[in-house]
Amino acid sequence: MVLIGIIVLAAMAGAGMLVTFLVLALTPSLESDPDRAGLRNQLDGAFQALAERVSAREQRRGRPPLPERLARAGLRFKPSEYIMAQVGCTAVLAALCFLRFGVSIFVPIAALLGYVIPSLYVKFRTGRRLKQLNGQLGDVLSLMANSMKAGHSLPQTLDLISRDARPPIQEEFARCVRELQIGSSVDNALANLARRSGSDDLELVVTAILVQMTVGGNLAAMLETIAFTIRERVRIKGEISAATAQGRMSGWIITGMPIVVAGIFLLISPTYFRPMTQQLLGWIMLGVAGGLILMGNFVIRKMVKIDV
Repeated sequence: MVLIGIIVLAAMAGAGMLVTFLVLALTPSLESDPDRAGLRNQLDGAFQALAERVSAREQRRGRPPLPERLARAGLRFKPSEYIMAQVGCTAVLAALCFLRFGVSIFVPIAALLGYVIPSLYVKFRTGRRLKQLNGQLGDVLSLMANSMKAGHSLPQTLDLISRDARPPIQEEFARCVRELQIGSSVDNALANLARRSGSDDLELVVTAILVQMTVGGNLAAMLETIAFTIRERVRIKGEISAATAQGRMSGWIITGMPIVVAGIFLLISPTYFRPMTQQLLGWIMLGVAGGLILMGNFVIRKMVKIDV
């Protein structure tokens, strides 16, 4: 009974953290409410130390810190809010799994899945946003080149992009312009722009601009050349993606179907699936099947992956 009570309390606490996270982090209008702003600050303080330790550990491993990863994903969350969602998701999934299967190995598996889900979501948002940004870069460079031809300076051109472009690239240039307005140099602002975005194409553009500013030359012509190159690269990537779509979809279906079917049997008929988790032969079969599934997915991904 004590264990059940602890699990129920953990589920309630996790669900409360998830609801609070969704209400506070996803509703911009709450920023002006003093009471809710105070609640948000209290929650930030509770998870701030943990968020700082996570960021420090990622920096030691050579990964981008948590605030930078959230910015690349276009999520207006504080690191403490992200940690709060992660803890809440872990507690809720672990509690639900306990209520369905009792004390079993599936509880830590569900907890691990709950811990990983927010990271996978951030990674998905980062990839989608990066693809959108790279797709907009060619048109933005043409706009920059035309602005330079009209006699505008580089800071004026950056301000033009921050006002006339569309998100997500408009958001990145807007932050760059704000850095210039508070006294940062053009070199530092552009370097931060390339680092924040995580785009190799944008980093190439920034490097070319900085070199051109140092040695001199026709910056507008250089931007037009880079814009043409990036457009062709995006076009070729699109053709490759269309040509390999069937192979990639087949890989995901072949990988996911056995896992989904096993999960359905586990949920609707635990007694039918029980021999696979209570006998050594069952664990061996699951291990071999999982290894073969991962091997097949790896081979298919290597076959359809073409670097441009």
